[in-house]
Amino acid sequence: MPQLCELFMKLNNEKIIRSAFGGLALASLLFLIGIILILFKEGLPIFRIINLFEFIGGKAWYPTADPPEFGILPLILGTLWITVGAMLFCIPIGIGSALFLHEIASFRLRSILKPIIEILAGIPSIVYGFFGMVIIAPFLQNLLDIPIGQCALTASLILGIMAVPTVCSLAEDALSFVPKSFREASFALGANRWQTLTRVVIPAAGSGISTAIILGMSRVVGETMTVLMVAGGAAMIPTSFFDPVRPMTATIAAEMGEASVGGSHYHALFAIGLVLFLITMAFNIIAELISCNFRLKLGLGR
Repeated sequence: MPQLCELFMKLNNEKIIRSAFGGLALASLLFLIGIILILFKEGLPIFRIINLFEFIGGKAWYPTADPPEFGILPLILGTLWITVGAMLFCIPIGIGSALFLHEIASFRLRSILKPIIEILAGIPSIVYGFFGMVIIAPFLQNLLDIPIGQCALTASLILGIMAVPTVCSLAEDALSFVPKSFREASFALGANRWQTLTRVVIPAAGSGISTAIILGMSRVVGETMTVLMVAGGAAMIPTSFFDPVRPMTATIAAEMGEASVGGSHYHALFAIGLVLFLITMAFNIIAELISCNFRLKLGLGR
């Protein structure tokens, strides 16, 4: 009888734990659904005033003019310029750091460098923005003799630094999943370390490294406070990295407090948020598909 009671209590505990974790997972899904519903509810009314193609392709963003103009093409291009610049800076450093830490560095050196890289991920974005605004922007302005230091180049450099921990950590995880037998077989055939890295390890971890890059892009696209402080804030179509820009996130943060609830400006900002949400969701879906493909290939390889 005591054994039956103990078994009954154990089963009940397992059910409680399973229900608790299932409830937490369901709560996350409900939060996501709630965000999507709010974005659609508050963003779609702007399309009663302006059609989708004019909203996406319009070249002027003057929401308080008479009549107002709600073209977000300058905001999309500003986000694109900064994202491309940040990834050009971030990818070589992030992937190179991951390769060095996992393949070359000694255990002692790795134990020092890895926490330093992870500390970068814990620094608040406003600290990065303050650093960029006070130090990097004036430095680049004097060095390059440009009219203003708060521009797409400054934002790209700062966001590139911010995305390095994400890319480095995920790329290192991808490298750790490559079986040791791949490296041993390469060395046994006479390949040196460089040839093994470039022709065996990196191709084998290619899908995981691609996932790291895409998630790093999502990190850059979704950043708000830093670009608000260092990108320049000009809602204009950029022609070079030296132009001030205003990404979509900075526009929402800067103008939401001024928009009257229920007005066209208010709904336009929610529509920008909806576009941004769809972009980042697409990045994350692509990253997940690549990651699944990577895991399947490794499973077949083993």
